[in-house]
Amino acid sequence: MVEDSGRFDALLQEDRTFPPSEAFKTQANISDPGVYEEALRDPEAFWAKFAEELDWFKKWDTVLEWDPPHAKWFIGGKLNVSYNCLDRHLTTSRRNKAAIVWEGEPGDRRVYTYWDLYREVCQFANGLKSLGVKKGDRVTIYLPMVPELPIAMLACARIGAAHSVVFGGFSAESLRDRLNDSESKILITADGGFRRGGVVPLKQNSDDSLDLEGGAPSVEKVVVVRRTETADDKMVDGRDIWWHDLMEGQPLTCEPEQMDSEDMLYLLYTSGTTGKPKGIVHTTAGYLLGTYATFKWIFDIKENDTYWCTADIGWVTGHSYIVYGPLANGATSVMYEGSPDYPDRDRFWAIVAKYGVTILYTAPTAIRTFMRWGESYPEKHDMSSLRLLGSVGEPINPEAWIWYHKNIGGGRCPVVDTWWQTETGSILIAPLPGITTLKPGSATKAFPGIEAEILDEQGNPVGPGGGGYLTIKKPWPSMLRTIYGDHDRYIEQYWSRYPDIYFTADGAKIDEDGDFWLLGRVDDVINVSGHRIGTMEVESALVDNPKVAEAACIGKAHEIKGQAIVAFVTLKDSVEMSDDVIVELKAHVAGKIGAMARPDDIIFAAELPKTRSGKIMRRLLRDVADGRALGDTTTLADPAVVDSLKEQYGDEE
Repeated sequence: MVEDSGRFDALLQEDRTFPPSEAFKTQANISDPGVYEEALRDPEAFWAKFAEELDWFKKWDTVLEWDPPHAKWFIGGKLNVSYNCLDRHLTTSRRNKAAIVWEGEPGDRRVYTYWDLYREVCQFANGLKSLGVKKGDRVTIYLPMVPELPIAMLACARIGAAHSVVFGGFSAESLRDRLNDSESKILITADGGFRRGGVVPLKQNSDDSLDLEGGAPSVEKVVVVRRTETADDKMVDGRDIWWHDLMEGQPLTCEPEQMDSEDMLYLLYTSGTTGKPKGIVHTTAGYLLGTYATFKWIFDIKENDTYWCTADIGWVTGHSYIVYGPLANGATSVMYEGSPDYPDRDRFWAIVAKYGVTILYTAPTAIRTFMRWGESYPEKHDMSSLRLLGSVGEPINPEAWIWYHKNIGGGRCPVVDTWWQTETGSILIAPLPGITTLKPGSATKAFPGIEAEILDEQGNPVGPGGGGYLTIKKPWPSMLRTIYGDHDRYIEQYWSRYPDIYFTADGAKIDEDGDFWLLGRVDDVINVSGHRIGTMEVESALVDNPKVAEAACIGKAHEIKGQAIVAFVTLKDSVEMSDDVIVELKAHVAGKIGAMARPDDIIFAAELPKTRSGKIMRRLLRDVADGRALGDTTTLADPAVVDSLKEQYGDEE
């Protein structure tokens, strides 16, 4: 029996490097490597310097009070997030600059300048006040990707109400659970949203959530955006009110509430692996600062950039890098309602070309899907406007990174691979594109002011070349403050494994240059004959084979090895499934990273089952491999089977 030390085997070797070009360095917002040392020497002074760039009604007295695991940042300071995203730009040339360029799936478009957005936010804030919403109340937002979504968020922030955005793909039951946990006073929804040419019935789901057993007794009013004109007959007298009716006649100005630095800005629920959803609490000053600083430096934002993050605002990426980070920096952001393959598989590239997007931020899941579809789709469009690419959501395997760099960025755009979580609020590990030598598959360095370390089971640091658990040793401004209504769970989940150190529940390794390589969730580590193997490394080795579009690996009980590796593989469109391909892929993995990582089984899948946020449903794959969900695994090659499995198992993270 091999003792489990908590160290991971670091198997995959990736030697390709991409230093920043001289041309990029010369124009970069930050090109002095000395910022790392400066931030390490005095992190509080580093963050305070960034805080000076925000607008405060009253400056803070103390930068940080740290009583592990409780942090308070910028104590005594008063500010408003909505003011920092809107009002402060109105006295500058940004007043008439595009803040949000929105495109709906059917092709309709709207552009909001900072002045337009300010007026709409003020009107809606006054509308909420007229419904009795006040500072400290919670408002749940269940909307498609339409401009009313960021408007509603900023209106809540303006009057001091905490918003809780629920992704439009969640069911009525999931919505009800979140309404009740947050005790929301108001629900904001739409008659529907467009997805792949169909209508997502948001109003119906909202009604169902209030009608389910127990309902949501705290909800007093439902505000409904008219988007698809499908729900006029579903309005409930006395409870429901149309967004446009609420807006009518509302004053165009609304005084921003002076919020304490530590006042709650929003709640965002994350399901985690077990138990009821966790309401992650983010506060005002620290969160805004984290998103502002990281957006400015990591994306190298310039006044004339057009930036597009393809995430949904229902997830934290949309909160931080569609709404708060970009708007606090006065950026122009593209926002798109629909799917990447409607009406065809080149919709993303058509949008990049149409709006002259200069910075694109998307997920590895999407990139691997684009790889599978082939280069012909991006080749149809002129994407020469792009100058920087970003990746978010999970570790990106080297081959997907290279494909993205070459086929989307034309070989000239740095790729910033970013690691962070709902809980961290903002990016914690990522390159600074004017400084960092990029490595395909690596998130490279912790952001200045962030102290990340990899520890083994006993809490000892794992040196270069080794792998273990990723931890954050010091507090940072945008960190979560608690789990709403369940502070004990907050301590237990994030602070109990190592004293006074934040446990990320992610595995990682560190190389000789001190760069971080994320290996996926700790739950996804496979222990084969005493070797702890991160699934990310085996998946990367599989995707390295030119026949493979996407792969997911899980561990299956094995009487000799403890666990065996089972790989679920989606082949590129032109490749036929066969036993020969299975033999080839097993040999490819063994050749790439070693015999101990050779998969015992390879199962072909028409597609990999994913959550609505694009994460692979590994729990489902484990059940499939163990025969709990599907007897004959060969049927996974049928797309309908994958869909029915997802239906059966639910689609939450």
